[in-house]
Amino acid sequence: MEKRKTKKEIVKMLLKNNELEAQDEEELLDLLIDQPISIDVDKQEEAKMTKGDRIADKVSEIAGSWRFIICFSGFLIFWVILNTIILRGDYQIDEYPFILLNLLLSCLAALQAPVIMMSQNRQAAKDSLRNQNDYRTDLKSELILEELHNKMEEILRNQRRILKSLEDDEEKM
Repeated sequence: MEKRKTKKEIVKMLLKNNELEAQDEEELLDLLIDQPISIDVDKQEEAKMTKGDRIADKVSEIAGSWRFIICFSGFLIFWVILNTIILRGDYQIDEYPFILLNLLLSCLAALQAPVIMMSQNRQAAKDSLRNQNDYRTDLKSELILEELHNKMEEILRNQRRILKSLEDDEEKM
């Protein structure tokens, strides 16, 4: 009696080529049908998130909102009004070309951009994992449908054979 192949062996066969023996196809179908293959990508990613990942996501969430844009625009307008109208002469923090403001904006952009990129890279990895999960689910569905189709064909063949047998029996009588 031939031993059943392990899941690992079947997956290797799938990766090498798509030509499976009938018994191997049945084993693959059994593995895919009997066991859940879907995963919750969000829960899996959340379990692996570091504190830095959480901070990057929060910064991206805040920096990419209308609330941030409106508040930051308000801060810029306040800075200009403070340094041109309210504080005049020797009391100005930052005179007209607003060099200090430019320095603050440059530092903010230099820190904010990599943090947003980290969050986007993590999101891209999550999307890739979601795509792989969708592929496995689609493969499982396709295999189940193919198996059902084959079983329906077998049922129809059996029905035709039974009908033919009944017709033959009627003719004999």
